[in-house]
Amino acid sequence: MTTSTRGTSKVPAVLVLEDGRIFRGRAYGAVGETFGEAVFSTGMSGYQETLTDPSYHRQVVVMTAPHVGNTGVNDEDPESERIWVSGYVVRDPARVSSNWRARRSLDEELEHQGVVGISGIDTRALTRHLRERGAMRVGIFSGDAWTGIRDEALLARVQEQPQMKGANLSAEVATKETYVVPAIGTKKFTVAAVDLGIKGMTPHRMAERGIEVHVLPATATVEDVYAVAPDGVFFSNGPGDPATADGPVALMQAVLERKTPLFGICFGNQILGRALGFGTYKLKYGHRGINQPVQDRTTGKVEITAHNHGFAVDAPLDQVSETPFGRAEVSHVCLNDNVVEGLQLLDQPAFSVQYHPEAAAGPHDAAYLFDRFVSLMEAERA
Repeated sequence: MTTSTRGTSKVPAVLVLEDGRIFRGRAYGAVGETFGEAVFSTGMSGYQETLTDPSYHRQVVVMTAPHVGNTGVNDEDPESERIWVSGYVVRDPARVSSNWRARRSLDEELEHQGVVGISGIDTRALTRHLRERGAMRVGIFSGDAWTGIRDEALLARVQEQPQMKGANLSAEVATKETYVVPAIGTKKFTVAAVDLGIKGMTPHRMAERGIEVHVLPATATVEDVYAVAPDGVFFSNGPGDPATADGPVALMQAVLERKTPLFGICFGNQILGRALGFGTYKLKYGHRGINQPVQDRTTGKVEITAHNHGFAVDAPLDQVSETPFGRAEVSHVCLNDNVVEGLQLLDQPAFSVQYHPEAAAGPHDAAYLFDRFVSLMEAERA
């Protein structure tokens, strides 16, 4: 048990992990209770993009950086229409926001959207615990949700919550209706983007390259995809266990059969892995943050990249694999732990990466991947 009195709120709060470890601090954001999978993010900035990333649905995010909220919240940086994290854990929340774009404080935004958080705990100790024991279920309780309730009862409630493994979540965060992001400048291509939890910056990056993006629901059929006469098909990031995504896998296989240029990121990479016949598995604590080193094996270059994934593709790193759609190989690999970070087909125009090249938030090292997608569509048209 770790106790601290840091934080600006005077309302006591408690964080309870499913293995019985307890941290006590102060309420941050909304007061109440919340549950989810405890994960940690190593980014020192970009918290607004993290909070609004649909891939964090049903996850309680622990920030490893000690100071959070310094730049407040603005109206330009959200990646979706709402905060998706189930809970938020910080050590030293900023008392004053200082940025010319700030419209309100992070604490105010969390409270306004009903996101329960906790501050003033030793996030370094919590992060080390999650690295050693793995991501696990967690509950945060403050105010009336905690008053008079024994720790044992709170722990029992945490242990009743569903696991992330086996969770089918993409349809819960995806758009219900198709919408269009127009090309910026001259329209060159049309792309059908399957929304599994897409971030707003992703179709914007394509629009910057003259692509008109039709964003389709996660439940889209092959008829829906080809109704927009796409030059390419994109599969987005998203939450949950890829082993449950049978619908998107079948859709991707139908796209591969037609040999339409295809690009996937994050969850889309896992979908491509499954479509090619590879398995997926849950990582012990995942990759989350904006400073993950990845090598592009096609160029040999090392990129610093933005990640948010707790599952990975189980594909051989040292050989070309035969699949129902031709030869495939691992194109990118994480230099921290050799996790597969990208796949590409060698006999038709399809590739994917496990990370987030749209740089929201994060570095711009991987922006070339959108250009690579454009090159595939140009070659196909030629």
